[in-house]
Amino acid sequence: MQMTDVQLDMIRSQFRTLKERSPFYAQKFADVDLSDVRTQQDFEQLPFSEKDDLRAVYPLGLQAVPDEKIVRIHSSSGTTGTPVVIPYTQKDVTDWAIQFARCYEMAGVTPLDRVHITPGYGLWTAGIGFQLGCERLGAMAIPMGPGNTDKQLKMMEDLGSTVLCATSSYALLLAEEIAARGIRDQLKLRKGVIGSERWGDKMRARISGELGIDIYDIYGLTEIYGPGIGISCDEHAGMHIWDDFVYIEVIDPATGKTLPDGEVGELVLTTLQKEGAPLIRYRTHDLTRIVPGQCACGSHHPRIDTLVGRTDDMFKVKGCNMFPAQVEEVIKITDGASSEYQVMIENISGKDVLTVLFETPLEGDAKARCEEELATIFKAKLGCTPDAKGVPMGELPRSEKKTKRIFDSRY
Repeated sequence: MQMTDVQLDMIRSQFRTLKERSPFYAQKFADVDLSDVRTQQDFEQLPFSEKDDLRAVYPLGLQAVPDEKIVRIHSSSGTTGTPVVIPYTQKDVTDWAIQFARCYEMAGVTPLDRVHITPGYGLWTAGIGFQLGCERLGAMAIPMGPGNTDKQLKMMEDLGSTVLCATSSYALLLAEEIAARGIRDQLKLRKGVIGSERWGDKMRARISGELGIDIYDIYGLTEIYGPGIGISCDEHAGMHIWDDFVYIEVIDPATGKTLPDGEVGELVLTTLQKEGAPLIRYRTHDLTRIVPGQCACGSHHPRIDTLVGRTDDMFKVKGCNMFPAQVEEVIKITDGASSEYQVMIENISGKDVLTVLFETPLEGDAKARCEEELATIFKAKLGCTPDAKGVPMGELPRSEKKTKRIFDSRY
């Protein structure tokens, strides 16, 4: 992707004082004269930042402004190690709200909407980000947070919520509960802003169909503000990234070389205006591609495609490398398979055994044919044959946050 002159100027402006403000970058770029960065090619020679780098300076080693300028911190969950703590200045909080309000506007949300916010609050960036953007736009925020489905649905009905904000897992759980109770006609939902985890087309179609809403994918991560740095538009041909706040690259995960637009690789992000914890060439581990050309919606903001997965999501069975997105593709094209699935990987008597559980409304011979079809498609696309087992609709677990789908008990 071509860096604009404005983006280069913003980066060079940051670099003039970055080492003085940030002990983290003073050490990271100790052997680099940042004043020598004059072109995109120069910039692409800089070392990457990794999540482990951020963990190593826990708790506040990323801070690049004096204490009195910090108004808030957010943090990653720390479920896979030491958490990453991100400090925010007032400008950072305002800039985040500006970006999130743009997301709502791109999704067609207006100040007349009532926005039902179910993602969690607290150290996680989700709930409060959805609320900030909503208030910036001028719509009514209904800050529910996750859980207590009975109360969610009562408030949704009584307050006339028109926009649902949720993880895809919780949106599906709510959609199924609304269908089971037969209350869809009592609701006023018209839009869904969904994020925080990747999800397949069948799941998207189920949520959209059962709730009767238009769905938009929102993107973000704790290290780079949080959700709200990009969203899909009415064309649903990728997610627009707010490139006046974030510069995007896609690299080959193995070599680190920047890839041409259109090629799938690892997304790398650089903040252009962040004060509290600026990030330079941060490897997200998210796999996507930059969508070439301008979107038919007319927005000049660049697009990344729906995420394929993460570099650390890959699992290997019987010599075959595979990602959850590939499993979802198999589910998508298998007639009779619903959206929900689990992959179980075990080592039995020294051999890897791969089982794909999937929900289906079919029974008897029809279910057996569906299982056979799924196993055949899986073999053709991913290179190994699973034990495909159809289970009744609703049998696999639902989650209020992110649904775990790959279970590997070999290690």
